[in-house]
Amino acid sequence: MRLSLALTLGCAFAAPALAEQTFPATLAGHAVLPAMSMLAPPADAPRDAWVSGKFTGKARNEVPMSIEGDVGKDYGAHKTGISLPFLGQPVQGMSGFAMTRAADGSWFTLTDNGFGTKANSPDAMLFFHKMKPDFTTGKVTRVATVFLRDPDHKVPFRIAYEGTESRYLTGADFDPESIQYLEGEIWIGDEFGPWLIRASEDGRVLAVYPTKLDGKLLTGPDTAGTVVPAQPGKDYQVQRSGGYEGMGLQPGTGLLWALLEKPLLTEGGMEPFSRILTFDTKAGDWTGKSYKFRLAEGAKAIGDFNFIDATRALIIERDNGEGDAAKACAEGQDKAACYPNPAKVKNIVLVDTAQVDAEGFIRRIGHIDLMNIADPEGNALSGLHPAEGPFTFPFFTIEDVARVDESHILVANDNNLPFSGGREIGRAADNEFILLSVPELLGAK
Repeated sequence: MRLSLALTLGCAFAAPALAEQTFPATLAGHAVLPAMSMLAPPADAPRDAWVSGKFTGKARNEVPMSIEGDVGKDYGAHKTGISLPFLGQPVQGMSGFAMTRAADGSWFTLTDNGFGTKANSPDAMLFFHKMKPDFTTGKVTRVATVFLRDPDHKVPFRIAYEGTESRYLTGADFDPESIQYLEGEIWIGDEFGPWLIRASEDGRVLAVYPTKLDGKLLTGPDTAGTVVPAQPGKDYQVQRSGGYEGMGLQPGTGLLWALLEKPLLTEGGMEPFSRILTFDTKAGDWTGKSYKFRLAEGAKAIGDFNFIDATRALIIERDNGEGDAAKACAEGQDKAACYPNPAKVKNIVLVDTAQVDAEGFIRRIGHIDLMNIADPEGNALSGLHPAEGPFTFPFFTIEDVARVDESHILVANDNNLPFSGGREIGRAADNEFILLSVPELLGAK
């Protein structure tokens, strides 16, 4: 989920330089799901859900496609060419891949809370998908979409569609950012609580688990029960939009490794690392163990977390930049034609969870740079390769990574529709899926 630069600057902290190997990455495939991809709500959904994004401005707006989105003043205020509110529900940006694929080979993917905040997303329905990128045609097929609902009243607080019979969930209830599939059930990591959501494969909520760290509840400013005024670091510890952006499923263990997007707040400031908490799906409880992940210099948040074997895993780390540095604004240049805050740090890091130092940090083995991807065979889709230099993935939020085979990984972005660009000034970012050949990264120990 994208927040304004002003709200995310607090994530910056001093980090020691990390001496680790940078491995090469080669583009092996490229596919796109267009930004303007919409779907109809279920027939039994409230009528309110048929027009989404009505609350993204300063006042309610029920006139479809009447207000054009833009990337925000910190990013040049570029218009994106797509206007709110929407007729139907936007498929929009992918915020997580499950490690385990569906029986038909498609990928379980997750859409986040809607439009960026708890307050502006009460008409954005929550769902996950099965998707198939085709790197021959360059298209992404949405095989199925499953809407989340709470007919059994498992959610421990009042939901936006509380009084309805179907009780579909919305972006005012949860911000789903990470997903795993285990023994016929879906596990989702949320940012608002942060909560873990257990659901059936057809979207029925089975349980909702609050977070515990060192035996105490861990909460944020958007957790039900947090009231204003509340003192950061004292009354809550999780930053806004700082919950479970990544959540790995450790093979053969039933353990979920839930990784907070940003460092925890303390009464004295914030921790200089991001926390990983482990949850036992069989016991239905937190293990009490936690670990630390150190972001590289310039990185502000993580984007996804997936295991590739029993102990090694991939983690996306990113800065808050958007747009190719080749189009960065020069001093005094009109920001309408350039990127004032271009992407610089967009890495996929290989870690080993079995190697933990005395301070509790998991070992970083090495990484690839998503701003420096070779494309010798010209696999980038037409018009999506920079005029000069390597292929880049210059999006604000890159939130999906999973191992495909012993040589390849799949990566995708959350396009924050209609508030992010990155590929072209004046145009909303699409949902791009890239297949990367990275045998050296996947083979590193």
